[in-house]
Amino acid sequence: MAQLNVRRYIRAFVSGFFVAVPVTVTFLDRVACIARVEGVSMQPSLNPHGRNGSDVVVLNRWSVRNYEVHRGDIVSLMSPKNPEQKIIKRVIALEGDIIKTIGHKKRFVKVPSGHIWVEGDNRGHSFDSNAFGPVSLGLIHAHATHILWPPNRWQKLSPLLPPERLPLQSERD
Repeated sequence: MAQLNVRRYIRAFVSGFFVAVPVTVTFLDRVACIARVEGVSMQPSLNPHGRNGSDVVVLNRWSVRNYEVHRGDIVSLMSPKNPEQKIIKRVIALEGDIIKTIGHKKRFVKVPSGHIWVEGDNRGHSFDSNAFGPVSLGLIHAHATHILWPPNRWQKLSPLLPPERLPLQSERD
């Protein structure tokens, strides 16, 4: 009798496992996941205490599936210089916008169709579009929506665009 219960338990565990794993993988791949943010490029919005701690954020993959991003959003994307690395930056300009750059080889850039301009909040300590130019929308991985950790920093991340980083001209407005 005990052996029958063990078999029943194992069978239930295996069948549950084969349902739970694909559902979990699909959720993490298509809907949302969490990530630890490292570095100082997004200070003070993320990691305000520098190397003494890292923020953990929710990355909403569902919201960027149609490449719908807005100025001020914080996005996770594949680095255009190293596809093995993900970076997190703020969207400063959208396709068609003309932006005044900070240290880019061109003083003014019109963001081409299918691209965005991203920058870190900590200017001078960020490897961003000022170094590599406009970024293809296809490199966007997710939209950072909330800080989960540390608990004293729990918050929804609001789109924020510093007034001095507004596009000089926009085809969308």
